[in-house]
Amino acid sequence: MTDNRDFTRRHFLTAATAVTGGVGLVAVAVPFVASFAPSARAYALGAPVEVDISKVEPGAMIKVVWRGRVIMIVHRTDDMLTRLATIEDELADPASLESEQPQFATNPQRSLKPEILVVEGVCTHLGCVPIARFEVGPADLGSDWPGGFFCPCHGSKFDLAGRIYSGFPAPTNLRVPPHSFVTENIVLIGADIGAT
Repeated sequence: MTDNRDFTRRHFLTAATAVTGGVGLVAVAVPFVASFAPSARAYALGAPVEVDISKVEPGAMIKVVWRGRVIMIVHRTDDMLTRLATIEDELADPASLESEQPQFATNPQRSLKPEILVVEGVCTHLGCVPIARFEVGPADLGSDWPGGFFCPCHGSKFDLAGRIYSGFPAPTNLRVPPHSFVTENIVLIGADIGAT
């Protein structure tokens, strides 16, 4: 009878120790695993950004930051849109087949609305920031320059839809981020909700 009681006590102590150890392990593991989750700041940096474009005049551009990247939003004029069709034979990827972009941006304007261009302000060559050069025929870019973006680091030239000209270092067109229109004048950058 004493052996049976010792066995039961030993069995109970073993089980109690195992349960206590398991609870302790969970108590240590939960905060450790939770530390791998992104911080609130990281969530905020990756969240979609709403941009009011109601005050962006035709022919003007604004810049915003999304996920640490500069996003350029251009309100193109009818003249700017007309110039896009005249230069397709000078472009490396006029149909944007090799570019990183949502499906809706495979049109010649690379946009949801022809007059509004939304592109990342990062050259696809080495990550420099292209500058807006919308004027036609400036002395430093040549009399045949129809307007677009110029990368001052290595000379890559992009048209008014962010498409790269042939013969320049940038391998692909400027990236089009996922975006949609919440209203007529509010662009949601970072979320392609039905490409409305």
